[in-house]
Amino acid sequence: MEKKKLFIVTGELSGDKHASLLVKQLLNLRSDINIEAIGGENLKKTGVKLFVDHSKAHMSAMGLTPKILFDHMTLGKRLVDYLTKEYKPDLVLLIDYGGFNLNISKFLKKAGIKVFYYIPPQIWASRKWRIKTVKKNIDKVMTIFPFEEEMYKKEGIDVRFVGHPLISQMPQAANRAVVFEKYGLDKTKKLVSIFPGSRTFELHYLAKTFLNAAKIIKEKSPDVQFVIAQADSLNDSTFKKFINNTDIKIVKNANYELLSTSDALMLASGTVALEAALYKTPMIISYKGPWFAYLVYRLVRCIDRVCLPNIIMDKDIVPELLMADSNPDTIAENILKILNDETCRNNMIADLSQVKAILSKHEAAKEVAQILDSELK
Repeated sequence: MEKKKLFIVTGELSGDKHASLLVKQLLNLRSDINIEAIGGENLKKTGVKLFVDHSKAHMSAMGLTPKILFDHMTLGKRLVDYLTKEYKPDLVLLIDYGGFNLNISKFLKKAGIKVFYYIPPQIWASRKWRIKTVKKNIDKVMTIFPFEEEMYKKEGIDVRFVGHPLISQMPQAANRAVVFEKYGLDKTKKLVSIFPGSRTFELHYLAKTFLNAAKIIKEKSPDVQFVIAQADSLNDSTFKKFINNTDIKIVKNANYELLSTSDALMLASGTVALEAALYKTPMIISYKGPWFAYLVYRLVRCIDRVCLPNIIMDKDIVPELLMADSNPDTIAENILKILNDETCRNNMIADLSQVKAILSKHEAAKEVAQILDSELK
């Protein structure tokens, strides 16, 4: 009997990692399958044949320069030609990487190739009209948030919530005493960790605001200490350009240690808020940028809330300090409330526990593998 053929399209490191985990699960269920992919080292280690190594194809390059657009178009054409004329897979699985993957899906649909999508584009955050492309070209969607499942169901799209891959990938909470010893922190003081963002844009708008908030907190509550988490994506010179003239300790490559052992967190809006929620660590999230960009965002989004824990629970759990509210006084006031108001703190921890419980009911890689296995019988 001829082996079934699966092709997986990822566009960056995170997608490659998610893909490798589900491939391992799928190979545990069956061996009579050929799998090829656009991926990276993680997929290669599972034995998957790479059509393109996306690290060499610069797929994760930022921006929309003419060269990046041309490279994507060229790769897209090569991929469609290969899938439709040579490999002829039984199923193509798209993972994340919405701009490229949604475009590819149109050509695969025309060729009569079945297409599933795992970690679909965040239509709830922006460009909600993309759901029409999904409905037209995708045969099944596997979402990582429960509220996404409801959105797709309303459009009559075959969808299933499979859980968030972060659940199985995040390490256990670190030992507070060990972390404090490792980074020379005072065990008698409370710890507030500052995550000013992983992009230069975020540092430009938030770094100074967060540092000034820390000064206010320190004046009002001397028993609080701070650390700043430097994102892996930012080199030292870029980071120091925005984080200067401060005596606050800067820590690199320690996100999970800080997220799990801090008493409170100042976060730039993003996935880090979900990671913090899984450790049940109280936090505030903040966003600031050009007013025009923010107004455009308000027009294209589908959901009023910004912070993922709030969206998942459909409830204001974490303070969202956006634009005018993203100022040192308001941030300091909210952090001090988390640190000193026991009822506020306990309520937030209880709500964050529910976020973790909802997402922990599923094991994403395993459920996706089971869906693929069933489809490829």
